[in-house]
Amino acid sequence: MKKSGLLISMVFIVLSFLLYGSHVLAVEKTGFINIEEILSKSEPGKKADAEFVKIFEKDKVKIQEKETELKKLKDDLEKQRTVLTEAAMKEKETAYQKKFRDYQLVVKDANEELQAKRQGILKELMPEIMKVVNAIGDREKYLLIIDISTVPVAYYAKENDLTKRVVEEFNKIYKPKN
Repeated sequence: MKKSGLLISMVFIVLSFLLYGSHVLAVEKTGFINIEEILSKSEPGKKADAEFVKIFEKDKVKIQEKETELKKLKDDLEKQRTVLTEAAMKEKETAYQKKFRDYQLVVKDANEELQAKRQGILKELMPEIMKVVNAIGDREKYLLIIDISTVPVAYYAKENDLTKRVVEEFNKIYKPKN
């Protein structure tokens, strides 16, 4: 009698564990996305990147012109160092320092313009991307979807990577705001 009671108890415990365990597995469905990849591979992201590159190239030309001018001034300064009077040398060094500050301002302005453009792109695209991610999460009952481009993850199952699906759905639904 003791053995059959023990056996029934064990069977009950095992069944309880299996039922509870399957419930836990169903609840703990985790997905992964890479926002940087979504931005670079989606059609809206590619268009935004093209605009970004135009701004970068325009600024790059300005910066290169300033660098060339600075290099020429520096070379002239070095060549003339032995023949110039101390006052003339100070004047040339002051002019060089002023040009160098102008150069730094151009670089800073270019970086700020690029940063502002990136923020504008993110401000426009991120809510729409998040709608797609949330729709997939709700539809497929994910407990959690993690952006691996911002959160370090040592390992994740590649079959739970939703990036490609998010790109595909985002391309289908996104309509730019004019």
